[in-house]
Amino acid sequence: MKNFATHIVFLLLNICLINYSYAANSTEKNISTDQQLADIIQTHEAFYLKSSPFNQPKIAGNNAKLPDLSEEFLLAQYQQGLAIYQQLIALDNEKLTQENQINFSVLSYSLKNQLDSYTNNEHYMPLTAESGFHVWIANISKQVEFKTFADYQDYLVRLSLLPAYFSQQIYWMKKGLQAGISQPKVVLEGFEQSIAAYIKEDVTESSYYQPFSKMSVFIKPSQKEELRQQAKQVLSAKVMPAYKAYYDFMVNEYQPNARDNIAASSLTNGKEYYQNRLEHYTTLPMTAMQVHQQGLAEVKRIRAEMEAIIAQVNFSGSFSEFVEFLRKDPQFYASTPTELLKEASFIAKKMDAKLPSLFKTLPRTPYGVMAVPDNIAPKYTTGRYAGSARDDQPGNYWVNTYRLDRRPLYVLTALTLHEAVPGHHLQISLAKEMKDVAKFRNRTYISAFGEGWGLYSEYLGIEAGMYEDPYHNFGRLTYEMWRACRLVVDTGMHTQGWSRARAMEFLASNTALSLHNVKTEIDRYISWPGQALSYKIGELTIKRLRKEAEQTLGEHFDLREFHDQLLKHGSMPLSMLDKLITQYINDKSNGVTKL
Repeated sequence: MKNFATHIVFLLLNICLINYSYAANSTEKNISTDQQLADIIQTHEAFYLKSSPFNQPKIAGNNAKLPDLSEEFLLAQYQQGLAIYQQLIALDNEKLTQENQINFSVLSYSLKNQLDSYTNNEHYMPLTAESGFHVWIANISKQVEFKTFADYQDYLVRLSLLPAYFSQQIYWMKKGLQAGISQPKVVLEGFEQSIAAYIKEDVTESSYYQPFSKMSVFIKPSQKEELRQQAKQVLSAKVMPAYKAYYDFMVNEYQPNARDNIAASSLTNGKEYYQNRLEHYTTLPMTAMQVHQQGLAEVKRIRAEMEAIIAQVNFSGSFSEFVEFLRKDPQFYASTPTELLKEASFIAKKMDAKLPSLFKTLPRTPYGVMAVPDNIAPKYTTGRYAGSARDDQPGNYWVNTYRLDRRPLYVLTALTLHEAVPGHHLQISLAKEMKDVAKFRNRTYISAFGEGWGLYSEYLGIEAGMYEDPYHNFGRLTYEMWRACRLVVDTGMHTQGWSRARAMEFLASNTALSLHNVKTEIDRYISWPGQALSYKIGELTIKRLRKEAEQTLGEHFDLREFHDQLLKHGSMPLSMLDKLITQYINDKSNGVTKL
């Protein structure tokens, strides 16, 4: 303990010396604020690259390593990040160029979240209701382009390290149980099934074995057989035991001792923690009550539009009866997974053709449509975008084909526009393809911006003519209502004492979501406090900015140009987006006035 305390003091002293030295050098050399920021960005990039072997896959040996999750390493990471953050926020943001103001905004936001995540002990809970580290780490084969014998050897070494990696994660989860920081017991029901899905008696059926099923043409036949035998041995001796140990821990120790209260505010310093997560995911200085009230107002507005559609289709029953009709009538459901995927693909391709009328700049990265992996599908959300791990891979729009009777077709258009185009795939790909920007900007995803854009993309489907009948438009409104309800139930459960049952009832009674989807979504919000707020808050901001542009610019408003202005700088906090778009409106307005 004494050595650990000495280590902390030593690190803090180093931070002070670094900051003092940096400030002194900046003053002596009279370095401009922009140059100071450039130096900090360079320091941060080096810090980022060294923080995980996943961040530098082209460095020799890194593909044979896994991240270090030891106490010493995480503490050192925190202290180094803190030193960079302190240097950053000491700058006078107003003296920076516009581009560097964006850099400042995005980097300070990202660094603050990394620091907050550590001080909030989020590493004690490396899982949510729908997924966890055992799923995330299974994607390591996608990080590498397998070409040489050494590529496969490195991968085998990495696999042999999985038991140690799992042990570190379990260590933190045990610390969490001791501190009362765990996922709530109720959202963990059935979670062990997602772990069991990775445990294979025949290891060649494991997803970890896939790189050895179809091997590089540059590998000799004799080497292929050698590598396959090694893979079977490592999977049997290392990987499967790691998953079995985690399964046993989950069932015998974690689930029985997990907390009973679902509210984030029930944790130590829970009210402060939830407010921190709220501000992180909305990027705005709002209170939980303000978000809650805004949600209720949106629910009321959207409900009126939904009632109008019910009247339009001449349905004689009540709102709840109409929703029940949508949930049960076979006409609204695919009969096979292939049918559902084909329908999603058709919608996506149809929207592709509409993009030039809405955007001047389109990404070059393609995307595919695929099913959510079977091992996580039962507790997974209805769909999601999975970006490419490398630049030689496409993005993927995942569609959940589990329980087809709970995957209505009337919401599929809205889902596709949100996850694929013009939603996440388009926005994230454009950000990755930005040229001449700091590298961290290409990889940064800010939820309020990205999810706000995704929900706004559903709205764009109206202008693109994508909702061909009242039922599909009702599906769009159901999805918008879903996001409005999130503002109510997330804040309700985490700050106002709402029960899980009350939240489920509120979401079920105001939307046409399947009851299975309602359950998985509420459990997601319980296990991921604040994230669900980002969608509606972001969308409302984008819609407000568009309205201001339309009203100010009148006939000179160009929707394609406006969308380019929204997306050209990548993901950013909403306050920065507001500043940029307001400046764009003013500049264009002045230019128009001079004509």
